[in-house]
Amino acid sequence: MKAIHMIDSGGPEVLQLVELPDPQPRPGEVKVRLRAAGVNPVDTKLRSRGVFFDNALPAILGCDGAGTVEQVGANVTTLKAGDEVWFCHGGLGREPGTYAEATVVPAGVARNKPASLTFEPAAAAPLVLLTAWEALFDRAALEGGQTVLIHGGAGGVGHVAIQLARHAGARVCTTVGSEVNARFVESLGAELAINYRERPFVDAVLDWTDGRGVDVALDIMGGQVFVDSFRAVAHYGDLVTLLDPGSGVNWKEARNRNLRIGFELMLTPMLADLPAARAHQGEILDRCAALCDVGELKIDVSGTLPLAQAAEAHRRIESGHTRGKLVLVP
Repeated sequence: MKAIHMIDSGGPEVLQLVELPDPQPRPGEVKVRLRAAGVNPVDTKLRSRGVFFDNALPAILGCDGAGTVEQVGANVTTLKAGDEVWFCHGGLGREPGTYAEATVVPAGVARNKPASLTFEPAAAAPLVLLTAWEALFDRAALEGGQTVLIHGGAGGVGHVAIQLARHAGARVCTTVGSEVNARFVESLGAELAINYRERPFVDAVLDWTDGRGVDVALDIMGGQVFVDSFRAVAHYGDLVTLLDPGSGVNWKEARNRNLRIGFELMLTPMLADLPAARAHQGEILDRCAALCDVGELKIDVSGTLPLAQAAEAHRRIESGHTRGKLVLVP
């Protein structure tokens, strides 16, 4: 099979197309013939800084994908050859990822693909759906009637977080960097699109909430955006971040507001090998599949590239101007 090897840490040029033997499923695993692979910002960070595990190079990146079950290992009863699946697994250095024509995954991780989605949006969805769901509902306990600020609403995590929050009955405001993206997020259900290039987002949020602040904020930017978000959250509210705030944060405003700070890394069940957490993520994907199939959840794919152009996909993501998700097609 063809696959993309990360041969070293560094720039996009370290991603090389290679020919490898097809993987074979062990007991409890299934072999998936991949039809598409999602590309995520975490992939570019692992490529530039190194994967999570020592002595793991060359590695195959890519955490989420979609395809057809080609072979099942011993003791697998939940899936059969021919089933169409989506999943988030591998790509961190220990297990092979999805930048390949085929891979093997635990049978419990591969879930039935939404019937309404083709393989490209299905492959783009798992990592961002799990991230947004866990951040909003598991970390922040978002409920109907609450207000939520979602940073980067036109991005991969942001555009699905808007839809999940709206489906739960929350009111959503979000930050964007252009009028085109403002129209896009409004089409997804955002009540207020804040162009951060034209107006400080804290001022806009406080005006929108009559000075109170939002009940929940989801930070995908980090740095000063994370710190400024303290003032945009109501007293006793929740602020969830996807990034490490670093050691230089002044926490006084967050403490004075009695904010509950949450951290979201949907990779934790893979990194720490937590079966119960992985099962929970499978249930989340099943619930999201149901939302897709009734038209309540849409996945935006801004571009597809051949597998051999993985380096170009990384360049586009690192430009910082990608809307929705990019997908590689073997």
